Amino acid sequence: MQFHHHGYVSGDPRVQPAAGVGIDRPAELPEEVDVLIVGTGPAGMLAAAQLSQFPNVTTRIVERRPGRLAIGQADGIQARSVETFQAFGFAERIIAEAYAITEMAFWKPDVNDPSRIVRTARTPDDPTGISEFPHLIVNQARVLDYFAEYMVNAPTRMTPDYGYEFRGLEVADEGEYPVTVRLLHTAGPNEGQERAVRAKYVVGADGARSKVRQAIGCTLAGDQANHAWGVMDALAVTDFPDIRTKCAIQSGSGGSILLIPREGGHLFRMYVDLGEVVSDDNGAVRNTSIEEIIQRANEILHPYILDVRNIAWHSVYEVGHRLTDRFDDILPEDRGTRTPRVFITGDACHTHSAKAGQGMNVSMQDGFNIAWKLGHVLEGRSPESLLPTYSAERQVVAKNLIDFDKEWSTLMAKKPEEFEDPAELENFYVSTAEFPAGFMTQYAPSVLVGSSDHQDLATGFPVGKRFKSAPVVRVADTNPIHLGHHATADGRWRIYVFADAAAAGEPSGVADFAEWITNAPESPLAATPSDADPGAWFDVKVIYQQDHHSVDIGAVPGVFKPQVGPLKLTDYEKVYAANPSADIFELRGLDRDGVVVVVRPDQYVANVLPLTATAELGAFFTPLLSDRESEDGPSPALSDGSAQHSSLVNSRV
Repeated sequence: MQFHHHGYVSGDPRVQPAAGVGIDRPAELPEEVDVLIVGTGPAGMLAAAQLSQFPNVTTRIVERRPGRLAIGQADGIQARSVETFQAFGFAERIIAEAYAITEMAFWKPDVNDPSRIVRTARTPDDPTGISEFPHLIVNQARVLDYFAEYMVNAPTRMTPDYGYEFRGLEVADEGEYPVTVRLLHTAGPNEGQERAVRAKYVVGADGARSKVRQAIGCTLAGDQANHAWGVMDALAVTDFPDIRTKCAIQSGSGGSILLIPREGGHLFRMYVDLGEVVSDDNGAVRNTSIEEIIQRANEILHPYILDVRNIAWHSVYEVGHRLTDRFDDILPEDRGTRTPRVFITGDACHTHSAKAGQGMNVSMQDGFNIAWKLGHVLEGRSPESLLPTYSAERQVVAKNLIDFDKEWSTLMAKKPEEFEDPAELENFYVSTAEFPAGFMTQYAPSVLVGSSDHQDLATGFPVGKRFKSAPVVRVADTNPIHLGHHATADGRWRIYVFADAAAAGEPSGVADFAEWITNAPESPLAATPSDADPGAWFDVKVIYQQDHHSVDIGAVPGVFKPQVGPLKLTDYEKVYAANPSADIFELRGLDRDGVVVVVRPDQYVANVLPLTATAELGAFFTPLLSDRESEDGPSPALSDGSAQHSSLVNSRV
């Protein structure tokens, strides 16, 4: 964390100075806003947190509840999400309070007595070391609390506007604020009264029964629910030995349980199999009582006894898999003819079972994806034609999630005798570990993602996938750190320059690249406003192959030591060296002749280029920067995001 660059800070450095719309921010919801977010779930709160870093963008987030969420239904936090939390500055704190999953146990009927269950296998949760961060379990409400804290400490001083229910919207063909949103006061002195808010853009993060989705004519399509599960967060006394270990339990009676320990050392969640739902059920299964769920759990756990002492929350749900045809308000036949004004995220776009632990995690990445794009457009960094890429990128991610969840849910509901291979369930869990961990998303080549022509220069940073951090040593203070941990959610692009073998100060590819990116008119840095810090839009770092003792920081090119803040202090935290005990060049397959890795504000690798490919780097950023786009006209690739994003494979210094 860096601070003091605007002068001495004696208080909490996480509280940034108020700026822009955060100065004298009105307490009441204004009549006109740049972005109106509907719903304070994970997608909405992450989007709001990201937009809170854009001081001149007026963002408000409304919620029909009168206050914060007390207990959430989602609790699984995949490692990809923890990486995202690191960017928002609260990964360490949420790890400290969460339950960390390290293993999963599998229980099946005893072959000698099928009425009893026995443990048959244990598998590591992250067998390949896909991330340095753990897989966590923590109440969704706490995740939202951390995002709320981040927002209120941000320059815009954002807080949720509670007590507003979305009623409908209309999108006009013109005007500075073309979206008119009707809201109903659900609490306070104006309860029951309607009011209108005009917005430039609206983000619907209002859940599976989304009224924003309905307002723009999107419908969920997919499989009908045909299997029911009872879920409970419980405190209990039991002789079941793995009550504090994640478990998949299959009984001889055919019923199954997914057991997930919760934070705090005592609480756990159980998904209890209630069986097939008959076609004429008409929702009757949802009336299953908590007593029936507990009884069913005890039947499955035999010979073990579950004595439930307290229920924090419980519900009954039917597994259904549904996806919307689009994630914004542009009809397919109108794609490319106008700018989308309304976007939907999270459960408003995709619904599936909870057992793969994906709903909250994928929803947050939806929010991350749209928020930085809105921030760039509204701040004038990028043209409006950037916005169609949201629907195109995220829709296929959701489709892949639903396909995965169908397979996992089907396996969880199978009876033991239906498996051809007794180890099929645990084998699937291990072999697909990268997907539920959140690391299989790979955006296809587009205006936002370059080709893989130079992928061989950085095999460990696949283009289109999230930037996988690795250890390095910061030269100025000799501290070993993780390179990716300094990429905070500040809306900036990252340009990582991995040096050739020459030492700092010697003629080299890095020296030539530094000269170009500093002075060339086609350099992306040339688009940075003249009154802003040189790193305001682009965070440029260099990583040398030598150990830190061998790097002369005085000889490092100035672009990697920018002068920042009103006092023009030198930023020493952009110069790194390889860590001899974990060489990033070896770990990530980096070419020793040097390579440039470009990373998007949402942590996905956008391009891999040789040091000499400066023209390609300049051309890559041309359609993404408003001043470049206005000189040459709209980029065809950017204008039609749907064509460029038709497929996906398969997230402040």
